[in-house]
Amino acid sequence: MNEKINEILLQMAALEAELRTAVQAQESRMFFQIKGKRVEFEQSVSQAHRKLKTGVLRWLVRDRPQNLITGPLIYGMAVPLLMLDLCVSIYQWVCFPIYGITRVRRRDYLVFDRRHLGYLNAIEKFHCTYCEYGNGLMAYMTEILARTEQYFCPIKHAHKILGTHGRYNRFLEYGEAEAYEAKLEEFRVALGKVK
Repeated sequence: MNEKINEILLQMAALEAELRTAVQAQESRMFFQIKGKRVEFEQSVSQAHRKLKTGVLRWLVRDRPQNLITGPLIYGMAVPLLMLDLCVSIYQWVCFPIYGITRVRRRDYLVFDRRHLGYLNAIEKFHCTYCEYGNGLMAYMTEILARTEQYFCPIKHAHKILGTHGRYNRFLEYGEAEAYEAKLEEFRVALGKVK
């Protein structure tokens, strides 16, 4: 990888860290604290949230009919998602130790904290939990697959692709054959040091 690209990647990493810090600072001004797995709002904010909550019956009457009609199809996807979760988790628990790859921590990707929002009714909280699970699962799987790709084939594509994972930009250029085996080993060794 040339120096300019490496320099830009380092700048991107620094900006991402700065963004995380800024978001955390903004969150601390939002009158809530994280205590373990619980999110606690100041009492005045919690009271305001409860006043804004729409009751379940009122919500059902006001909800768009297409949302109610497509609900069974959407929630029917829970079974394939659970199967994917099980399969990819077993895969990494069995294979990653053999390859010397640090396992992906599921709890870093599947976060269920929207249930602490007092302005959501039971149905809205259920919707949020489903979305938290589905999107968290996809991020968890992406990281497992990214580490697998880094182990077996850390090579960029010749064609531009959308939606690459965070490791992709550091991969070898397409056609970069010089010292491929040595570079591949460097990528593999790095996977054992992932925090």
